[in-house]
Amino acid sequence: MLVRTIRDIKNGAKMGFSSLLRRSFSVWSGTVVDMGNKDGELRVFMVAGEVSGDSIASRLMASLKKLSPLPIRFSGVGGPRMSKEGLESLFPMEDISVMGMWELLPHLNKFRVRLKETFEGAILFRPHVVVTVDSKGFSFRLLKQLRARYGWQESNGPLHFHYVAPSFWAWKGGEARLKGLANFVDHILCILPNEEAVCKLNGLDATFVGHPVLEDIVEFNLGKQASPHDLKIEGNSEDFRRKYALSPGAAVISLLPGSRLQEVIRMLSIFSHAFDQLKDSIPELITVIHVASNQHVENYIDGVIHKWPVPAILIPGGHQHLKYDAFSASTVALCTSGTVAMELQLARLPCVVAYRAHILTEWYIQYKAKIPYISLPNILTDSAIIPEALFQACTPTNLASLLMKLMHNKRLQEEQIVAAENVIKLLFPSERIINLEEQMEWKFPNFTPSMIASSTILSHVKS
Repeated sequence: MLVRTIRDIKNGAKMGFSSLLRRSFSVWSGTVVDMGNKDGELRVFMVAGEVSGDSIASRLMASLKKLSPLPIRFSGVGGPRMSKEGLESLFPMEDISVMGMWELLPHLNKFRVRLKETFEGAILFRPHVVVTVDSKGFSFRLLKQLRARYGWQESNGPLHFHYVAPSFWAWKGGEARLKGLANFVDHILCILPNEEAVCKLNGLDATFVGHPVLEDIVEFNLGKQASPHDLKIEGNSEDFRRKYALSPGAAVISLLPGSRLQEVIRMLSIFSHAFDQLKDSIPELITVIHVASNQHVENYIDGVIHKWPVPAILIPGGHQHLKYDAFSASTVALCTSGTVAMELQLARLPCVVAYRAHILTEWYIQYKAKIPYISLPNILTDSAIIPEALFQACTPTNLASLLMKLMHNKRLQEEQIVAAENVIKLLFPSERIINLEEQMEWKFPNFTPSMIASSTILSHVKS
């Protein structure tokens, strides 16, 4: 079905979707598009609870608008990037941006209120499709409630898609828990290799669409040729240094403290003490702090930056070129574990990954995790290429030591750069998609993860 739909999309791009519909609407028979055609529009209810989810969802919205032969209307919960694509969020996305069992407890009442508001908003909107992006704690509760409301047999109930498979591969018993998802999730949009096959083995429809970080290449290299065999982003170091009047001898370290307020508060304090230890050993040390597009995070960093031990430059979220220019001007980076580690891979910037949580959350992770790493590049290569300072080992002294070692060891830097090339290739969509691209003369960046995800949604046949 995906092959047929993409062929129709290609033809539609040439002749116009209205002409394609008049010519042969039968290709969409029984699909999501067919559901929307009965109402003259396609209604999509979307939920994202994180900065990374806001980015993924906004790109999906843009792709759906490009590919849908019907007018499309959105509702749900999201952030500033989704807002630019036409979503009026039911409430600030930051209200559900909480990760960790014990970290959630102080926010539990608000979480329940927002879940109720989201459920009621979805019912009033009467969507044909519900798409939740990551944030599985909130997302799965919502999807369970919606499925219970409509029931299995009710023909007018929406189809449920979840974008970003839960990390079942990281936890003891994680794969076994996949079986239960089929009760309330109709299709999983996977971003990592091998997830699709495992989901299907456990009764879940799934499609590997590729990792969303690949779309940074599209945004950064717009109008340029990009190859799946040379996936990287080279920012302009000279422009960045000139813009911020940095001396030739300035040693620049990019710092990415996280996207959730709770983790930024926890990590920024540790990072500050680490840089306090580094300042006497590294002349002209400059910190470039990348601030997530989260109003609470922005306000917090603005309030504490005056206490930072070395000169600092703040890079606001959502400025792709400026971010990668800063990466290019940096020698190394220090980041809280998350999607940013993959962005650093695209930039070929060596880094140190750090992570701390509530002590009980840390205990739970250590007890339940079945893999020794936390950063995705290390997980995908099954090797400790990127230094990780986790839990009790995440101290200012350890971080300062790891950064010093990485900054002054070209061999270690080169090992990370070489490994990054292999990691990025693993994130590209599956071979059948790449082969299809070649057969149909579509070239990257047209075959982006969001385009494949959109095609999967539109072509899904309701059983």
